[in-house]
Amino acid sequence: MLRHWKNLWPLGFLLLPLSAAGFSYEAPAISPETESGFEEKPGWETEMFAVAAANPLAADAGYQVLKAGGNAMDAAVAVQMVLALVEPQSSGIGGGSFLLHFDGANVQAFDGRETAPAAVDEDLFLDVQGEPLAFMEAVASGLSVGVPGTLKMLEKAHSEHGALAWEVLFTPAITLAEEGFEVSPRLHESLASDEALRNDPLAKAFYYQGEDTPVSVGETLKNPALAAILRQIAQHGSHALHEGAIAKDLVERVNTHRHRPGEMSLDDLAEYDALSREPLCTPWLQWEVCGFPPPSSGHLTVMQILGMLDQRSMLEAPLDDGAPSGGWLHQFLEVSRLAFADRNRYIADPAFVDAPGDDWNTLLAPAYLAKRAALVSSEKSMGNGAEPGNPGELDVSWAVAPSQPEYGTSHISIVDADGRAVAMTSSIEQAFGSRILADGDTGLAGGYLLNNQLTDFSFVPEVDGKLVANRAEAGKRPRSSMSPTLIFERESGELVGSLGSPGGAAIIHYTARTLVALRDWGLNAQEALNLPHAITLGDRVFVEADSFPEETLDALEDYGHKVTQRELTSGLQVIMRQDDGTLFGGADPRREGVVMGE
Repeated sequence: MLRHWKNLWPLGFLLLPLSAAGFSYEAPAISPETESGFEEKPGWETEMFAVAAANPLAADAGYQVLKAGGNAMDAAVAVQMVLALVEPQSSGIGGGSFLLHFDGANVQAFDGRETAPAAVDEDLFLDVQGEPLAFMEAVASGLSVGVPGTLKMLEKAHSEHGALAWEVLFTPAITLAEEGFEVSPRLHESLASDEALRNDPLAKAFYYQGEDTPVSVGETLKNPALAAILRQIAQHGSHALHEGAIAKDLVERVNTHRHRPGEMSLDDLAEYDALSREPLCTPWLQWEVCGFPPPSSGHLTVMQILGMLDQRSMLEAPLDDGAPSGGWLHQFLEVSRLAFADRNRYIADPAFVDAPGDDWNTLLAPAYLAKRAALVSSEKSMGNGAEPGNPGELDVSWAVAPSQPEYGTSHISIVDADGRAVAMTSSIEQAFGSRILADGDTGLAGGYLLNNQLTDFSFVPEVDGKLVANRAEAGKRPRSSMSPTLIFERESGELVGSLGSPGGAAIIHYTARTLVALRDWGLNAQEALNLPHAITLGDRVFVEADSFPEETLDALEDYGHKVTQRELTSGLQVIMRQDDGTLFGGADPRREGVVMGE
């Protein structure tokens, strides 16, 4: 039976079987959730299939596709198109994505990461004095926009694995764009707190009213420009975005930015290629964990953290009063520092950078991780003293890239009735990306937002005379932290689960801690997501505000960690297969996501 989300899912909408034209979609009467930073969620048990997404309307679109006979890949296309409409601050057709697909026998990785235009060089984010631009000055500009890849990637993956016709999968998003959807608290709050988006004339006219007042929670918002664009894409495929009038409009928006124009060309768009890559699948006790290879740093860094933790004996019980204990957190944070040190030296687009020892798995070799784990003191934090290791020979000695912010993204997890699965993380990087809204030259209100993914390159191209691996270069894909993950039983090869999260570089911490909670702590998907977070991206440690006992915070300080409390808004989605073959899904209580299925 259909599992409800707090009784907001109506039983009255009609689900019709497939016809020659596709399936019949009817928009459900879902009201936005209550405005809350943390809303407890029950977890959802289903028997045959499940879809987890960051917004109820998106999850419902995937549910209706699966109900009508579509498969996991079909559902992913429908979910992503609705997210572009209802969660525009996080992902959309103006951005990029990584998708892992399991067809019941094999795992395949589809790379839709943005690329740098041909005119880009390593000085992209340096001013006339050769100094790096302020981060937000670079973000809200034409300089930050990479050639989008989500549509071409989804089209490629769907052409290989989809069951329903491409065009029918756009029906939910087009319907909601034309008929309107109710603005959620998260979208409203994101609009209210963002100053830069108001500087874009199209965005200001569409998302704000009167004296810069954002559209209200519960207000019905229509997006006729996006509806028209999606109709073109449904009919003509990704060419509609990468060539013709919509492409010309995109290029013009980038290259005529009022403060810092970019240098994108129509050739950049037309020549973009989505790639198929070999996933990285790593043994982890009884599980095999499959993730995305570079240009994502997600899987390698997550599995370095987990591999080093497995080399350490526990200082104390891992959980204390329902939260990770001070002793466990100390070790987690320390091995995270070591993993991020390796990440910042070695990982970048593999078309431009060779792996240490010509194999990315050198970073995960047990002997190497044992040496790294031995650097962790049981008494004192290393702070910002973590240095990269030497996992294998390199032709080029890279500099360690300075830390800089990463943001954004949305995650989709799907398991269909035939056991096929998708883990897909998509992004426009910061909230609202480059703050450039494009209407596809439709002359209609609304449109889609362009990414700022090029700010994922190092602003500084070299340090102490050594080049940074993740510096900007023409045609290069910026390093990402996105960590879509599929889990399998090592002995049987059976699918165990699908998960991932938004959160910039903190995605890595969120994913690693969740995997530990699922495998080692006996927690179900929802219980694992309810645990509070702690991360470090350098010297300082950030812990989720008002979530840890004082004794735990005192313990971290005693280890020498510099602790700051703040919001850590993950958006984890998890679907796990239970021992009896049924599914159990969890959605992050910090966001609006839900799980639907039967």
